[in-house]
Amino acid sequence: MKYIYDLSLEELKEVLKPLNVPQFRAGQVYGALHQGVAVENITNIPKDLRAWLKEQFDCNLPEIVREQISKDGTKKYLLAYQKTDLIECVLLSQNYGNTLCVSTQVGCRMGCRFCASGKNGLVRNLTAGEILAQVLLINRLNTTDKMRGVTNIVLMGSGEPLDNYENVMRFLQLVSSPDGINISARNISLSTSGLVPQIKKFADEKTQVNLCISLHAPNDDLRQQIMPVAKRYSIKELIDAAKYYFQQTHRRVIFEYSLMMKDGQPFNCAVGQARELANLVRGFQSHINLINLNPLNFDKNAILTPPSREVAMTFMDAVIKSGVSCTMRKNKGDDIDGACGQLRLRHLETENN
Repeated sequence: MKYIYDLSLEELKEVLKPLNVPQFRAGQVYGALHQGVAVENITNIPKDLRAWLKEQFDCNLPEIVREQISKDGTKKYLLAYQKTDLIECVLLSQNYGNTLCVSTQVGCRMGCRFCASGKNGLVRNLTAGEILAQVLLINRLNTTDKMRGVTNIVLMGSGEPLDNYENVMRFLQLVSSPDGINISARNISLSTSGLVPQIKKFADEKTQVNLCISLHAPNDDLRQQIMPVAKRYSIKELIDAAKYYFQQTHRRVIFEYSLMMKDGQPFNCAVGQARELANLVRGFQSHINLINLNPLNFDKNAILTPPSREVAMTFMDAVIKSGVSCTMRKNKGDDIDGACGQLRLRHLETENN
């Protein structure tokens, strides 16, 4: 059964044509759906139309399996599609608005060592409407008289967005449509582990989406130890793709860099590595976004751990002194399994046990 949130307004109009209902009905239905209103609660359309829509389409928003609220206000949701397909999304309250981190796949096949999303592999891609439904649901739950529940979006939850390319592109069209929730592309960021061909393809789309690249190491040898994708694409290829994205879109590229320790020593956060990192990205519009590793906090055998504040600040200072824009992102949600895939993995392991 087709998912109703996969439809654009024009597609919904075509679906309703055989019913000979007034054309404005499609706008009423579409507007209500994008406010997170369930079909059965769209009271300004006829009852028989509501019944028909529920017969023809899956009209359900994802089910909330679990919600966690951090002491810093971060909210993490474990959501289920079709009862069994679990994904996560995280709502972060910030001074410029509310940012929702959404998932693009059920699971992930990238296998990054520091991320829980791919511990059980990839289950399936989410459709464009299933990605959108996360936004609509969380926006409805968190909208107040003073602020919309979701003002910004980051595609950085479970899954690799560029590994689900067509559905993600379709989602970007739906979520930024003036007919729907209408979130500007400039308020959307897409985070990738570094699929070089897809980055170039995405650049050619010439959207105004912010591109974020998970780098996490200043050289190929180190990156290959933590990110399997690095065995397919070198850092040089990745940097060249990032430069191409800037050339095509004129949007600066964000490089995400999680600071990690191993056996009590800097793994990727020594001063020399900071200078090496700066040399990689110097010379075009880019920014280094540092964050202390958010470890798998229920994995007592974790090899990679976060550094002390002193080590982290020394690393950042070395990058800045090398002439590169760099900031330290504040960790949020540490007390609620805030990192990608943690809550889902904990839930799955509990169910299995």
